[in-house]
Amino acid sequence: MKESKAHLSLLFVNVLYGASHVLAKGIMPIFLSPNVFILLRVVGASILFWSVLFFIPREKIKTSDLMRLGCCGLFGVAINQLCFFHGLSLSSSINSGIIMALNPLMVLVLSYLFMRDKPTLVNSLGIFVGAVGAILLTWKGATGSTDSWKGDLFLFVNALSYAIYLILAKPLMQRYKPLTVITWVFSFGLLFVILFPPTMTDLIDTSFDIPGLIWLKICYVIVGVTFLTYLLTMYGLKFLPASVASAYIYTQPILVIAFTFLFAKLNWSEDYRDSLSFEKIGYMLIIFVGVYLSSLKIKNSRKKHE
Repeated sequence: MKESKAHLSLLFVNVLYGASHVLAKGIMPIFLSPNVFILLRVVGASILFWSVLFFIPREKIKTSDLMRLGCCGLFGVAINQLCFFHGLSLSSSINSGIIMALNPLMVLVLSYLFMRDKPTLVNSLGIFVGAVGAILLTWKGATGSTDSWKGDLFLFVNALSYAIYLILAKPLMQRYKPLTVITWVFSFGLLFVILFPPTMTDLIDTSFDIPGLIWLKICYVIVGVTFLTYLLTMYGLKFLPASVASAYIYTQPILVIAFTFLFAKLNWSEDYRDSLSFEKIGYMLIIFVGVYLSSLKIKNSRKKHE
């Protein structure tokens, strides 16, 4: 029963993420610049995380871990979010969901480079296939009016920076409670976002005379996509392996496509359906095959060592 609830919580996490790819697209750049949107998201999430941390026993952070936490804030919050929102403002929501599916593959590559994991032939083939799909999607997948290769490049860097963050954060997760780590990561991330020169300039130029529906979307991103998704992920990880939790990211492209059609039908967002094509679906399948091959042999290898 608990495992079933854990699966549902992880699925709901990706439902929240999938909807945000479409809803957040409608906010930028008309009402908020990507930089201001990121600032509001990180400020709001930091306040919520510190509020929860206030009511539980506080852990003391070792001075030697502050540098790693700072790097996690840089790659996991600042670069990650800046590239995601800038990419989303230039490209389509569908592309953002597809490119995010590359994240597990990037984690595998970085693990090979920095965690001394030896790639097998199947792993290497999967990485190559996934890379081909990503390159084709970025260079030749601009079939819709809202597509942009520059936007896709931003989204690719976003996925890469998050993969780096996952590698950096892994040792911290073993030494501290997840809530402690994520709270400090967001705190450092907030500092980097504020220090990014265009952020304060855009904030000064922003008019906050924004319609109520847009404010609801902003609150959804802050509370639902940032704060709630993390809490649900923690619940899922209590009863399921991390590999299972990460596998749910593969549902995002499908969910993004579903929400693109649903929200366009309900007039909750602009219509991005013209950015979907059979060519793009083909690239998406290539990426999925690459990710599958990259992770398949790892499971088999682990079984041999057990």
